[in-house]
Amino acid sequence: MIRVGDSPGKGRGVFATRTIRRGETIEEAPIVRVPEEQVAHLDATVLGDYYFLWREDEKEAALVLGLCSLCNHCYEPTARFELRPESQTIKFIALRDIPAGGEVTLNYNGKPDSREPVWFATCE
Repeated sequence: MIRVGDSPGKGRGVFATRTIRRGETIEEAPIVRVPEEQVAHLDATVLGDYYFLWREDEKEAALVLGLCSLCNHCYEPTARFELRPESQTIKFIALRDIPAGGEVTLNYNGKPDSREPVWFATCE
């Protein structure tokens, strides 16, 4: 359903290998939970750009063990994510139809319609 490939101007990205329908689960990937006291250590590594904030207070981190960990940011994303603490997973769901070859993108702020600035320069 998805593959990793080159995303012009962004490095790697995640792409649909077939049409993914609006509302369809793209991936439900297991996570490795990083306790609050270890997050600063994670931030000091290259993995600091790849984790999701975890728990309601967002003081822990979650490293995703799936392809969607490589989705690029977009202020008009094609997918959203849902934290699932009960199963220790993150579920990625299509917001609209994504054609074969289309890029699967997320709003890194967590809410698909958020326009809050992110910590890196964007072209949007």
